[in-house]
Amino acid sequence: MIEEITHLLKKASIKAGIIDPFIKLEHPEDISHGDFSTNVAMVYTKVLKIAPKILAEKIVEEFNKDLPSTLSNATVAGPGFINIYVHNSAVTKNTTSVISLKENYGRSDIGGGKKIIVEYSSPNIAKPFTIGHLRSTIIGDAIANIYDFLGYKVIRDNHLGDWGTQFGKLLFAIDKWGDWDKIEKSDSPIKDLVALYVKFHDEALIDKSYEDQARNLFKILESGENSDITEKWRKCIELSKKEFSKIYDKLGVSFDTEFGESMFASPEKSNEILEILKSKNLLTTSENAQVVIFENEKYPPLIIQKSDGTTIYATRDLATDWYRKNTYGKDLMIVNEVGSEQTLYFRQLFEIERLLGWFEIGERIHVSHGLYRFKDGKMSTRKGNVIWLDDIIDEAEKRAVALNPESANDVAIGAIKFNDLKRDCAHDIVFDWDEIMNMTGDSGPYLQYACVRAEAVLDKAKEKGLKVDTSGTRPDIVSLDMLERYMMHFEEKLVFSANSFKPNILAGYLINLASFFNVFYAQTVIVDEKEEGTAYKLAVTQAFIYTMRNGLNLLGIKVPKRM
Repeated sequence: MIEEITHLLKKASIKAGIIDPFIKLEHPEDISHGDFSTNVAMVYTKVLKIAPKILAEKIVEEFNKDLPSTLSNATVAGPGFINIYVHNSAVTKNTTSVISLKENYGRSDIGGGKKIIVEYSSPNIAKPFTIGHLRSTIIGDAIANIYDFLGYKVIRDNHLGDWGTQFGKLLFAIDKWGDWDKIEKSDSPIKDLVALYVKFHDEALIDKSYEDQARNLFKILESGENSDITEKWRKCIELSKKEFSKIYDKLGVSFDTEFGESMFASPEKSNEILEILKSKNLLTTSENAQVVIFENEKYPPLIIQKSDGTTIYATRDLATDWYRKNTYGKDLMIVNEVGSEQTLYFRQLFEIERLLGWFEIGERIHVSHGLYRFKDGKMSTRKGNVIWLDDIIDEAEKRAVALNPESANDVAIGAIKFNDLKRDCAHDIVFDWDEIMNMTGDSGPYLQYACVRAEAVLDKAKEKGLKVDTSGTRPDIVSLDMLERYMMHFEEKLVFSANSFKPNILAGYLINLASFFNVFYAQTVIVDEKEEGTAYKLAVTQAFIYTMRNGLNLLGIKVPKRM
């Protein structure tokens, strides 16, 4: 419909005297002011030297001359805005379509099966999930869900951080202060490993030699020459994956591939990357290290191989993407959902991959998220000042039990996820226990409850033998009309969310959708055996349920049967 309206507006604008007009459609904040609006007359008023309202009237006159059956009319508002109204028959047709499509409402094939890897979560081994890990996990999962729903071939990838100098530090700490038997038998083995990691950094401030010894340990690990060191590293991975699985199960998150950095850290793979870079004259030796220096100092130099011959994350990331190109072929998009502190690094990485001819602009995407912070500063695992995610989930479930023990898990996870997903992911979040556990207002439970309430209405109607039907009388009720019209925007919001990689756009739409339903519910007797329009009101209620459920499902939020 957007394409059709844009075409008609462009045609009408040209007849009104505008040469090659650019049409931008929006939705009025007040839906009673129209389904679509444009300020095209106000944009071109100076060019034509005519008052915007007069120009708008000329455009509207031409626009209304030959309207398709889907549109009612266009009007001029204010100083020159043009508001466009969709015909009631088209609104009813959409509601009928929602009921017919059910869980497939909003689904499309606009992706055409194009392959897209969404890399998200990607926790570091031997570190428990903190509230900070939540962001990448649920934002990336929502993006993957939306793209899958829109017809893309999505590969969900969890790129585990199981390699790097931090493992030299951890292995040093285990040998010096740890006890493997106690760690493996512990109820919280990963938290025990984190405690050792924190201790290392505290002690390294006193004895500077610890850092050098840790680096040497990692070098030995990388060489694969010491089986004892390698075995301890593997145990750390095994213990970590068990802990991660528990969290992923609670969050309802899963992956198609789950490779660690170590898979791409072998000498064979790193040497292959070095040779590829050399063949394109992209490598420079600097202080015995191999670096990429960007032309015209576009970005700071990026180290590919350290002076001691060991790899760095850039080497392994290049090897990872080279593997992906060879595995999945051309026409591949890769999305990395990683914190905003990595923005410069990803610009460097993407530029190298462009220079190598691996990817075109737009095929490598960094979706950055802000951090969870305390009011007085940044969280840090190294310093030991973090909030564990499993503690958050446990506390949320305790609070949700007060609503209904049967739905406590779904409500708790819904509250935690939506509190994050409703925000622009680029912004930081100040950690607040009461806000993250919010069960009312613009929250996951608020949306879940709107859906449960609507289900109760249909259950009541079913008991009375009433049916859902859009073929009968459409009641002239303002709140019904506004709800029904707003549901028409669902697919558009999904596409917008996908194109901008912002799940908060979908989340914001669902907040408004729930609000429209709640007004309709409060102002209308929906189940009325004597009213001719009851079947239609029930149909709109049913359509709302499908739309809300589909939206929440894409955000990874379940709707319980009762609350």
